[in-house]
Amino acid sequence: MKDGFISVACGAPKLRLADCVFNAEQTFQMMRSAEQAGVKVLVLPELGLTGYTCGDLFYQETLLRGAEEALATVLAATRNLEVVTAVGMPLQVHHKLYNCAVIIQRGCILGVVPKTHLPNYGEFYEKRWFAPAPKEVDRIDLCGQLTVPFGAGQIFSCENNPELTLGFEICEDLWSPDSPSVKMARNGATVIGNLSASNEVIGKDSYRRQLVSMQSAKLLCGYVYASAGAGESTSDLVFGSHQLIAENGTMLAEKRFEGGLLISEIDVQRLSYERRRTQALPEAEFDRRDHSVFSLTESKTKLTRYVSPMPFVPEGREDRDARCREILLIASLGLKQRLEHTRAKCAVVGLSGGLDSTLAVLITGLAMKLLGRPMTDIIAVTMPCFGTTDRTKNNACILAERMGTHLRTVDISRSVRSHFRDIGHDPEDHSVTYENAQARERTQVLMDIANANGGLVIGTGDLSELALGWCTYNGDHMSMYGVNASIPKTLVRHLVGYLSQDGEEQELHDVLEDILDTPVSPELLPAVQGEISQRTEDLVGPYELHDFFLYYVIRWGFGPEKVYRLARYALGGKYSRDVILKWLKSFYRRFFSQQFKRNCLPDGPKIGTVALSPRGDWRMPSDAQAELWLAEAEALE
Repeated sequence: MKDGFISVACGAPKLRLADCVFNAEQTFQMMRSAEQAGVKVLVLPELGLTGYTCGDLFYQETLLRGAEEALATVLAATRNLEVVTAVGMPLQVHHKLYNCAVIIQRGCILGVVPKTHLPNYGEFYEKRWFAPAPKEVDRIDLCGQLTVPFGAGQIFSCENNPELTLGFEICEDLWSPDSPSVKMARNGATVIGNLSASNEVIGKDSYRRQLVSMQSAKLLCGYVYASAGAGESTSDLVFGSHQLIAENGTMLAEKRFEGGLLISEIDVQRLSYERRRTQALPEAEFDRRDHSVFSLTESKTKLTRYVSPMPFVPEGREDRDARCREILLIASLGLKQRLEHTRAKCAVVGLSGGLDSTLAVLITGLAMKLLGRPMTDIIAVTMPCFGTTDRTKNNACILAERMGTHLRTVDISRSVRSHFRDIGHDPEDHSVTYENAQARERTQVLMDIANANGGLVIGTGDLSELALGWCTYNGDHMSMYGVNASIPKTLVRHLVGYLSQDGEEQELHDVLEDILDTPVSPELLPAVQGEISQRTEDLVGPYELHDFFLYYVIRWGFGPEKVYRLARYALGGKYSRDVILKWLKSFYRRFFSQQFKRNCLPDGPKIGTVALSPRGDWRMPSDAQAELWLAEAEALE
């Protein structure tokens, strides 16, 4: 439960049709297994105490009595288990028969939720036996417990973890346009369980998967779906025990045609944040009678769900290539519109031979293609100075020439030395003034070349640099349109790599591969024996870590303790605890202190859910204090 992670599970116990004694034993055995595994919420299949395919046996008093006795057996056998479990059974109430989910914990019944939507088509005949859920929540006596809540739409809240609220629906309820889960989510349910008996036919699993995933996305919830297994396979039907666990549109875990439990962790803290941020779920009319409470022992949930070490970068080659194509299209379309609107005669790009400027000029080239304009309308300017190496300078020139751009070389060394004399700065003093004077001179050159040629300066700085403030104010910080502004450093590398493999850009392959192999550096300090002496990641830390921090701090609002835990889980095999914590604290210090740079950023295309534009994405005062975050981080040592 710590950090909002709730261990949830679904499963299909072994089942014998109409053998309630056997089914009860299998049910409580699975509950015990779930408890031992640390599961807090367990969802079992529809009508699991009798079997879903009992047909007209549901009319038999013997079966109904057997189901209630089975429930009593399960309650007695699990009175010491705190796992909240949804068990399926038929139940007669006021001379009507209902298909129900019985929610139990520690041997007590928290509530009974009858099915709302009854399928009566194809292989389904539920209206032959069952009545739909009544409109109001009633009170019934069940297994010796008085005034048990009975009705659809109930929610079950954890009193010692307010972000965990449960709701339950049954099979067809999900497939219907007015699913009960919509109202439950609007009333605060963050985790929805579905007890199902969905038989297998070709293609149905894909549709089922889409339904579960989309419902979890639409309702900003976790969704735990448990479908019946092989024990239900009889006559013309086969059941495949399809188990699904989704969170906000992401499938966390899935299995089919297998027994046992499917376990994952739903992050209710993350869901709560997203609901606060979007305000997408207006509260429904709420009756306190529809609300029950339970408690759970607080503990640190063991994580088994996958956490990507590079959350901005898809891991599969096909997905990664598709993401790269999409990003390049969005960025180039944004620049195309700006060039058209301003009637710019050219685009001016400062080309250093590094990754960021390489990506910027490549995107500019794509924009020119979209406009049907020649590559010579790009003025690529290389501006060597004190730290420039032959490798980066040559790569910049080769790249510009092979793209067919108009290449200009402006050596700024003499201008910067003159500026040092003007301000009385000792050239042997390699302080921040020494470095930033070069960056600002380069920006001045680019701006003036753009003015002289009726063009726009295209910015090269990326999202990671903006987050850390790793840019010179009014130097590389400034441009007329920043095409890389919402692209993180870990993704910049993959975008350049994608273009290096592009069949249409094969003539660029060799130079792009060498640029990819070049250490990331601003090259503002003198080279040592012709090699780069200043490596960015030695100074600010690994971008792989900073991009991880950036994603979870900005996209999900997580605090330092949770970000640190996730970073150790995802990247602990590569970085030690001390290294992760060192750079996490550095991230917070830099992020807070450098907001003034982000508050006056030039325009740039938004390409992902994490962006720092002060106009549409990140609104933060420049003088906000980092002490609360740093204190939490310091306490982790």
